[in-house]
Amino acid sequence: MAPNDSAQTNGEATGTVVGRRKAARYIVPFAVAGVAAATIGLVPALAASGDPDLPDITAQELIEKIAASDEEQLSGTVKISTDLGIPSLGGLAGSFAQGAGSGSGESSAAPDTKLMELASGTHTLRVAVDGPDKQRLSVLGEGSEYSLVHNGDDVWGYDSESNEVYHARSEGAGREDGKSEQHKAPEGVPATPKELAEEALAAAGDTTSVTVDGTAQVAGRDAYKLVIKPKQSGSTIGSVTVAVDASTGVPLKFTLAPSGGGKAAVDAGFTEVDFAKPAASSFTFTPPKGAKVTEADELEAGAAQKGAAEKAQEDLSALKDFKGLDVIGEGWNAVAEIELPGGAGLPTEGSGDVPPQAQQFLDALGDKVTGDFGSGTVFKTRLVNALMTDDGKVYVGAVTADTLVKAAGAAE
Repeated sequence: MAPNDSAQTNGEATGTVVGRRKAARYIVPFAVAGVAAATIGLVPALAASGDPDLPDITAQELIEKIAASDEEQLSGTVKISTDLGIPSLGGLAGSFAQGAGSGSGESSAAPDTKLMELASGTHTLRVAVDGPDKQRLSVLGEGSEYSLVHNGDDVWGYDSESNEVYHARSEGAGREDGKSEQHKAPEGVPATPKELAEEALAAAGDTTSVTVDGTAQVAGRDAYKLVIKPKQSGSTIGSVTVAVDASTGVPLKFTLAPSGGGKAAVDAGFTEVDFAKPAASSFTFTPPKGAKVTEADELEAGAAQKGAAEKAQEDLSALKDFKGLDVIGEGWNAVAEIELPGGAGLPTEGSGDVPPQAQQFLDALGDKVTGDFGSGTVFKTRLVNALMTDDGKVYVGAVTADTLVKAAGAAE
């Protein structure tokens, strides 16, 4: 069993994906889930043989092992479970998908809709990865399956339930040298499970404790457990635990536990994993006979034709009074302060702005609070809480309601 040992780090996570902007926004979340762990969670299957006996390792050495890992080929089965304390998005996303498939100018096979469903509940996935140019992610449903395939210049999405196909081309398509161009993932978006771990480690500093807390078996493989905890009180995050493969340095499990207790809010891990090169057929896709195929260019062209000028005017109107974003506090207790345009908060009782029944509904969504800032309403999830004041300011962070109220008071 490895001993507890602490270290601090200030690393940064970077990543590359293939494809131009229209495809990259789909490849990024695909790569996250396809390699192992999305910002959503994966529930691992732990072997029943007990914790393995591994050589001692320090937290700093384990962090360096993650950074040095160069595994780019794997396949396996993953379970995703996320409990953020919000209603399931499955039905809501499904409703959007049905509308999308009925002539609304969208496609039920577009990754936006399907990957949103992974933000709540439990899901089973099959994944395959062969470097930055080839990935496959299949989300298994009850009697249906959604597949997202990235192979070189092409990104394909297929929804078996609706028999619809989505297709996007990367910037390499049509180039004389036939090569794809690589782009860095958008800032702040991890592109591999390794970067998920590095993203968490990047927060480590004076406000963070990083330790090695024993060992575990994940998907039948020996792993060390790296535990990241805030030293500050007031955060809704209790700890982040990363199970790191003892042989390859690949993170196999990512668990985010809330400070309020209960089951993990985000739990990410393999149930089966194989680091051998996947079969080439894993990354081939041909639209099934009779399937409706929607090109990404068609979707973008349709959106551009549908009131683009009006939408731009609305966006400008909404932003003209925007006062910007300030950050209060530091480390795990950082709170973002946003001043809403017009300085209008939620309707209050007796204001006459909404009917009494509607007012009761609004009041039920959050908790009324008061403080040095005045009064407002706190909206809670298990991780992220938000305070909307009656004078039109919003304070949001992965902190407790009390911390929000104190931050709002300090800002006055």
